[in-house]
Parts: sequence; structure tokens; C-alpha cells
Amino acid sequence: MNNTVNVNALIAFYEELSPASVARFPEFYADDAFFKDPFNEVRGVVSIEHIFTHMFRQLSEPRFVVRERVLAENGALLVWEMHFRRLLARGEGEAQLIRGASHLKFDAAGKVVWHRDYWDAAEELYEKLSGIGWLMRFLKKKLAA
Repeated sequence: MNNTVNVNALIAFYEELSPASVARFPEFYADDAFFKDPFNEVRGVVSIEHIFTHMFRQLSEPRFVVRERVLAENGALLVWEMHFRRLLARGEGEAQLIRGASHLKFDAAGKVVWHRDYWDAAEELYEKLSGIGWLMRFLKKKLAA
């Protein structure tokens, strides 16, 4: 199987990700795969599954939409949007959107061995929180040219 087929299958997996399908991560990730995002740094497909299981517990209606892909011989870059609603004590919050990118590296079998997510937690998340959002927006304004 070539990288294009692997990436297409991986994109379909992420765009259809659900609490039930989290168990399918071993189909796409090597046993000792590395994963890093602004909140997590783990090794092992079981730990990666845990991150996404936790996501479904903390957020309402999380879903990924891949907007672009750049393929390399042994890797890919996926540009995506994550849509979700925060779960609040009073119910669901407003619809949220995080824009980011995933840098992926594949092993000889075509499984992901390295996954690094890049997205701006300050702009995409913290600025939108009622408790610290004002501070993040103030700092951004002060530091802007």
C-alpha cells in the first residue's frame, strides 16, 4: 500500500472518528508511535487512544475536517479544522473551531510512528475562555506591532 492510500484511509478515519472507532487506532498507528500536541506528549498507541477517549469525554460533538494534505515519501502534513462544543455545567457551550496541522511520519508498513500537532492554544482556545480570555486578548494586543 502506498502513502497516498494510507493517508486517504487515515483522513477518513479522523473525519469519521467517534467514541466507538477510537479502538481502531492500532490499524493506523504503530505500537510505539509518538504523539505530541499542545497538551500531551505520549508514546504508544494505547496512550494515543486514551487522549482521544478523553477528548470525547470533555467535548461535545468533536469532529475533524481535513482541508489540505501534503505528501512526502515517508510522511505527510495534514491541515485540519476541529469543530466542537465545550461541555459546561449548564449544558453545551457555543460552537468552537480550532485550526491546526499534523506532521506525520510513517514506518515501512505505512503506519504512523510520529504525529506532531501544531496549533495555537492561546489564540484558538485560551482567548475564548471566560476566565483568562481577557488576559490573553490584552497580551496579544500589547505585543502586536
